[in-house]
Amino acid sequence: MDRKWLAASLLLFFLVIGGVGFAQNAADSVLIRRLADTILTDSKAYTNLRQLTKTVGARLSGSPGFYKAEVWGQQALQDAQADRVWMQECMVPHWVRGGKDSAALLWSAGGRVSQIGLDILALGNSVGTDPKWQGRGDAGGSAMGARMSAGGEAKGILAPVMMVRNFDELEKRKDEVRGKIVFYNYPFNPLFVETFQAYSDAVRYRGAGASRAAKYGAVGVLVRSMSSSVDNNPHTGSLNYSDTMNRIPAAAVGLRDADRIAAALEHPTASDLTIYLRTGAHMLPDTLAHNVIGELKGSEFPDQYITVGGHLDSWDPAEGAQDDGAGLVQSIEVLRALKAIGYKPRHTIRVVLFANEENGGRGGRKYAETAKANHETHLLGLESDNGGFTPRAFTLSLPEEKLAGLKGWVSLLKPYGVYELIHGGGGSDVNPLGPQVGAVVGELRPDSQRYFDYHHSRADVLENVNKRELELGAVNMAALVYLVDKYGL
Repeated sequence: MDRKWLAASLLLFFLVIGGVGFAQNAADSVLIRRLADTILTDSKAYTNLRQLTKTVGARLSGSPGFYKAEVWGQQALQDAQADRVWMQECMVPHWVRGGKDSAALLWSAGGRVSQIGLDILALGNSVGTDPKWQGRGDAGGSAMGARMSAGGEAKGILAPVMMVRNFDELEKRKDEVRGKIVFYNYPFNPLFVETFQAYSDAVRYRGAGASRAAKYGAVGVLVRSMSSSVDNNPHTGSLNYSDTMNRIPAAAVGLRDADRIAAALEHPTASDLTIYLRTGAHMLPDTLAHNVIGELKGSEFPDQYITVGGHLDSWDPAEGAQDDGAGLVQSIEVLRALKAIGYKPRHTIRVVLFANEENGGRGGRKYAETAKANHETHLLGLESDNGGFTPRAFTLSLPEEKLAGLKGWVSLLKPYGVYELIHGGGGSDVNPLGPQVGAVVGELRPDSQRYFDYHHSRADVLENVNKRELELGAVNMAALVYLVDKYGL
């Protein structure tokens, strides 16, 4: 064979292949630009979020607000022109805060009692201070742990306070715990640039702190809020009781008040410090709720699914704007934008507004269990549950070598803020799709620096969501859904 002819043929082949790749990339860029244009000029995300936060508000599982949110979600998906909208039943926990939480630090000074009021929030799923709401009874510490009537409301606990900085210190001082309120003073580690790492490091004290202290006879627990903010807003969130331990009341305390407690306990007169704690928290029987689902039917593979979503429930101190109203409206906007540009998906795209992420995870598990029971094929489960901040990356549960093969996608996303695809899991609602049906799962990773200023606190309101950042997150989610629909994973 003539070598010159062979070289020319190979050159032509690579030029053709390269040209096809370039053409595909250019076509993808054009379509993603169309998605971005409709979202950045005609987005309904912020309008939907305003309606959700200001007319529905807090949406704790089992509460009247949650059921109002279900109705809102159905209407929002219908307005986004979903081909079909339906409700998927699931049973959820029904925890009730039961009135205003309160606490005070008390001590004797010169023969008189002084006090500092403490800003607290009972932890989700916790029992209250009144014995009638404590399913496993009193931890039984001492006379100082006696309940006191509080103006006809829930009875409070008055007990000495003991500060520990971590579980190791609790174990070393376990003989001092009985009859006391244990105060876990473990701050966010400022050396973690990614604040979700600081949260993962500290949240064990919220999750397991009550049972660990109850093991040694504590009558209550206060936990430094899961935040590095500069305000005094307490941050709630759920705990997990051990079935083998007494259930004792537990609450989060604002950061400034946490520092006040620490300073008082380090003072020479700290020996007579006590805390009065009162919460009306209690658990009611499980109740019926729903995942709200809308979909665009696939044109080629209607029985293969791409799921994108956020969680419908929120904690009760505020409006749940960042957690997870932002993720809800971004997911709905993905569907609206695809429909608005006339895109016909190859696979069926579902938007799921999950029930009960915050204190049970029942909605995500129900969705995955149903998918398995129906023998459904799921390509991707994508969630937005990290706030509506400037998008930075996506995590995907793909091996590193497969992620490396998607570098071309990053160049398409980069103009809109996402510069990285990271090996990792999905949001807690979509994660069950992995073991149940073998789906790839992932989540949007926005800039994390401000998220824990608002997370689970009274500061989680619409006014702390930036419209432009919210929309850019929706642009990237829509772009990723389009790429997975076209090319698979």
